Amino acid sequence: MYTGKIRQILLITDGCSNQGDDPIAMAALANEQGITVNVIGVMEHDVIDEKGITEIEGMAMSGGGVSQIVYAERLSQTVQMVTRKAMNQTIQGVVNRQLQEILGGSQTMEDLPPEKRGEVMEVVDELGETVELEVLILVDTSASMKHKLPTVKEALLDLSLSLNARTGDNLFSVYVFPGKKNDVEKLLDWTPKLQVLTSVFSQLSTGGITPTGPALKMALSAFTEKKQSLRSLLSRDDESYFEESM
Repeated sequence: MYTGKIRQILLITDGCSNQGDDPIAMAALANEQGITVNVIGVMEHDVIDEKGITEIEGMAMSGGGVSQIVYAERLSQTVQMVTRKAMNQTIQGVVNRQLQEILGGSQTMEDLPPEKRGEVMEVVDELGETVELEVLILVDTSASMKHKLPTVKEALLDLSLSLNARTGDNLFSVYVFPGKKNDVEKLLDWTPKLQVLTSVFSQLSTGGITPTGPALKMALSAFTEKKQSLRSLLSRDDESYFEESM
């Protein structure tokens, strides 16, 4: 039975990065650290150019996650769908590795007889409701996102309602880029209550640059710092056990 936690970065943007680190390389680094990168490209009446689509798909692919291009009015359903789909995709990957250990060779769920495959999928669905989930949300606040931010806020509140219906624990964190003073700014520290966004989202300002790579780099740091803060609560005798259990 899978007893670990699922860690995701959910990136919401409407265009290409134009400052700092390569976002596709940063997404790959996140994936190496066990953090899935999911990317939603938001359109309004305009379209996202080919370069933007390539970057969105590249970040999700290298980050082991899911990408979706969507019109702003469909954002709420898409945020929920992408988060759930990526979560199940992660669990399926774990189940496939366990099947290979049990059955040998390179067998996956698709190789099982239909009835057995159905039983395994039931387990995947159950784990999707019970596994611990950490989602760091990165919101593009560049100038072109100004009129889309109210829709983003509504989508994130709907996401919190959807995920809080699970029996598993949820933790959320929200960062925006660019920030008021820096390329990236923490809007909401780790919390199980994404609803508190109602009080802070109105404070957002929009800027011209799109530092997507630095934003992903900061997101990785946020997961690392969270792990280190937990380690600091442990005694030295517990540290070796903590390392083995991560």
